[in-house]
Amino acid sequence: MSKELLSALSTLETEKGIKKEIVIDALTAALTSAYKRNYGQAQNVDVEFDQRKGDVHVFAVKKVVDQVYDSRLEVSLDDALNVSRGYELGDDIKFEVTPKNFGRIAAQTAKQVIMQRVREAERSLIFDQYSQYENEIITGEVERQDNRFVYVSLGNVEAVMARQDQMPNEVYRMHDHIKVYVTRVENAAKGPQVFVSRTDSGLLKRLFEQEIPEIYDGTVEIMSIAREAGDRAKVAVRSNNSDVDPVGTSVGPRGQRVQAIVSELGGENMDIVEWTDDEAAFIANALNPAEVIDVIFDENNERACTVIVPDYQLSLAIGKRGQNARLAAKLTGYKIDIKSESEAEATLGQQAAPAADDATDDVAETVDDEIVADDAPVTDDAEVAADEAASDADVEASADDEPNQLI
Repeated sequence: MSKELLSALSTLETEKGIKKEIVIDALTAALTSAYKRNYGQAQNVDVEFDQRKGDVHVFAVKKVVDQVYDSRLEVSLDDALNVSRGYELGDDIKFEVTPKNFGRIAAQTAKQVIMQRVREAERSLIFDQYSQYENEIITGEVERQDNRFVYVSLGNVEAVMARQDQMPNEVYRMHDHIKVYVTRVENAAKGPQVFVSRTDSGLLKRLFEQEIPEIYDGTVEIMSIAREAGDRAKVAVRSNNSDVDPVGTSVGPRGQRVQAIVSELGGENMDIVEWTDDEAAFIANALNPAEVIDVIFDENNERACTVIVPDYQLSLAIGKRGQNARLAAKLTGYKIDIKSESEAEATLGQQAAPAADDATDDVAETVDDEIVADDAPVTDDAEVAADEAASDADVEASADDEPNQLI
């Protein structure tokens, strides 16, 4: 067994990258457990592996004491001195107790340990390898598919592409070579599991980086992506160099650069717009190809706005099934309400009419109040004067009447 075991350890280290020390540590631990299980020994067993000869030796470790209570764990000082005059109380002594048939147990255990370590090492290597590809593009071969997944071979691992990660305009056949985006890598109990996608926005970003050197080196930067996979996408770009046009650079001569990406994605349409710090201008750009007259921000909601467009471009701004407006909202992060120019004027007119009526009523009320305020003093003075005159007349009348009555 010794030669075969040493050869196996060397092969593992050379081909699988598993160090001998790791396997030997696991092997000695497994042999210790196997010895205790098969021979009912206490917890004082030590298994040693000779790396030069490949031999396995089992030792019982006992402590030197004055009086022995458990011979499996302890040894008297006299017996220890018979072994070596250098032992003292409290020292540990190893006595070899390797069974005659322990070689068979050791061989079986070694086989199990080596196989387990190989599986663990392979899983670890695969996980480490494909973890580096997370959020990157990799080319794979379609192997098979079922109701849940399309299984894509990436070499020494089989990745899965869920239904929501599959392009609605694509049909996947066995042996097709496709570019996929690695969304995540999990170290599951059954081994590393790699998840890939064709619908993730990250795939589109990486394709732009592959096709356009200015995006790859950072001269042109992708700021935002809104995508409905297989149908249409909007990409906002900006230039970090004032001499470079971000949109023209991304599109390429006669659209060659972006056309390569469109072809890779099965005809998915691309709108490339310029990103700017001016939010109103960015929203207008995002609604491309529609023309925008004005962008009015909502005072009550900082992430909402109303966009005014010419009447004849209202349907173009909204897009088929609202797609253009929906993608623009995703691209900018704003809730966008699109109105035609005439509709906006009518709305503003309706809002202005009640305001004008209210203003007229206020003026009328003010005028009435002023009239009342001006007339009130006059009326009061007249009434007072009349009352005073009447009182004087009554007094005079009474004065005249009194003499007549006396006569």
